[in-house]
Amino acid sequence: MSRGIRNNNPGNIDHNPANKWQGQIGIETGVKNPRFCLFESPEYGIRALMKLLTNYHKNGYQSVAKMINRYAPNSENNTTAYINGVAKALGVDSNQVLDINKPTLIALAKSIIRHENGKQPYSDDVFEKAYSLI
Repeated sequence: MSRGIRNNNPGNIDHNPANKWQGQIGIETGVKNPRFCLFESPEYGIRALMKLLTNYHKNGYQSVAKMINRYAPNSENNTTAYINGVAKALGVDSNQVLDINKPTLIALAKSIIRHENGKQPYSDDVFEKAYSLI
C-alpha cells in the first residue's frame, strides 16, 4: 500500500504544524522520516487536497501548470511529466485557466492521487463526500 493511501492522505500533503486540516489526526507514524499529514479517513485527506487546490486557484495559480509547479516542485518531482499527465487527464491545455467547479476539482484530485500513488482506488462516492466537507 502506498504511503498516501496508508495515511488517508492520497495527495501526500506535507505536515505543517501551522495547518489544522479538518480530519487531520497528526503526522504519519511508522516511517524513518515522518513528513506527511495523517487523516482519519480518505474523505478528509481528499477534502484537504481539494481545499488546497481551491486556495491555489484563489491565489493566482489557475492553470494545471501553475498549480502543479506549486504543488510538486522540480526539486522533488518530474514536474513536467506531472503537469502533462494531469492536463491530459482533464483534457485541457496545461496553461489554460481552469474554472474550479465541482467536476473540475474532483477530476484534478483524481489525477493528482493517481500520480502520487500510482493508482486511484477511491469510488466516486468518496469524492462526493470529500467535496461535501469543503
